[in-house]
Amino acid sequence: MSNRDAQNYEVHQPKGGVPIKRWTRGVQVEEDAIAQLERIAQMPFIHRWVAAMPDVHLGIGATVGSVVPTVGAVIPAAVGVDIGCGMMAVETTLKASDLPDNLSEVRSAIEKAVPHGRTTNHGRDKGAWHDPPAPVATVWKQLERRFDAIVDKHKAIEKSNTAVHLGTLGTGNHFIEVCLDERDQVWFMLHSGSRGVGNRIGSHFIALAKEEMKRWFVNLPDQNLAYLSEGTKYFDDYVEAVEWAQDFARYNRELMMQATIKAVAGCKGIPPFSAEATAVNCHHNYVAREHHYGKDVLVTRKGAVRARTGDLGIIPGSMGTRSYIVRGKGNAESFHSCSHGAGRAMSRTEARKRFTVADHRKATAGVECRKDEDVIDETPMAYKDIDAVMEAQRDLVEVVHTLRQVVCVKG
Repeated sequence: MSNRDAQNYEVHQPKGGVPIKRWTRGVQVEEDAIAQLERIAQMPFIHRWVAAMPDVHLGIGATVGSVVPTVGAVIPAAVGVDIGCGMMAVETTLKASDLPDNLSEVRSAIEKAVPHGRTTNHGRDKGAWHDPPAPVATVWKQLERRFDAIVDKHKAIEKSNTAVHLGTLGTGNHFIEVCLDERDQVWFMLHSGSRGVGNRIGSHFIALAKEEMKRWFVNLPDQNLAYLSEGTKYFDDYVEAVEWAQDFARYNRELMMQATIKAVAGCKGIPPFSAEATAVNCHHNYVAREHHYGKDVLVTRKGAVRARTGDLGIIPGSMGTRSYIVRGKGNAESFHSCSHGAGRAMSRTEARKRFTVADHRKATAGVECRKDEDVIDETPMAYKDIDAVMEAQRDLVEVVHTLRQVVCVKG
């Protein structure tokens, strides 16, 4: 590691807790997020320290952009309800010159191929399948038996959107993009997780953890830090369920990517192409068993990507900024982690108050995407400066490819 990269983090020692190592130099961090990190650091089962990535911001339970290593316990709200949420990207053999001048047909084809968004009134949800297509049904058969075993122990999870959400995008900051890299090579990139069933699993075990805290009279600095102790039935059940939801999320991204490739291939004027050169599929809301500093630990990455030496990852910007394919440097101080994106600079409510459709149109000029008031909360100005975020973690990852989107599909 070069002198320029050495100890590119700041150490904060909260009262009555483990240290917090923050890769946030040159990036604004809200005081509420720091206070939340301090509450996490007070938990008695944290291993060594808590790591905060440069996209860190206030979350529920745990701070988004945090890496929380634990021994003997897991915090369900730190993983959250979008279990297994993450990114997938594939490099294609297409060049920028192979794309049509008007990309509206490409965007429309993707929107038709992948259910997205949500219908909140009565009737069929536009973001779900009415009849799951054959590829979705095949994958669901691989997942169904394990899901049934989980439901046998936790009936509250049974009534979830399972197969009808498999291979669908969702809402909020989930997206599908067509991008160009620094060589004008075309990439497809998408962001989604375990959808409705992951939400049901996460919510169920968060509630169970809170009940356990009451049963054992455990006082917490934040009720959303309720935990499950290793060796208990609920701990084992949660680990089983969360691993299943993470598999669902990975398959979900693969199915959407297959549908996206097929949709673009069917657009008029697009020449035959393949999409196998480079493929990355990584979680950024999940828990995994790993070994760090002499201990077998559970590492919860809430809005963070694993970045061991050589690991490929994806760090997206926003609807109007660059994204990055990166390779991990294996920095042990961050528990082999990096950021999962630019990170929000403000809440969705604040973004809707502050920016107009005209602001959003200007910020997304040159990108074929939605430019209406329903996506104002996802406008580029609502996010941190991705260049500052990348500079702050230069000791965690190296950039392999720089992407700029030309098509963006939002839920």
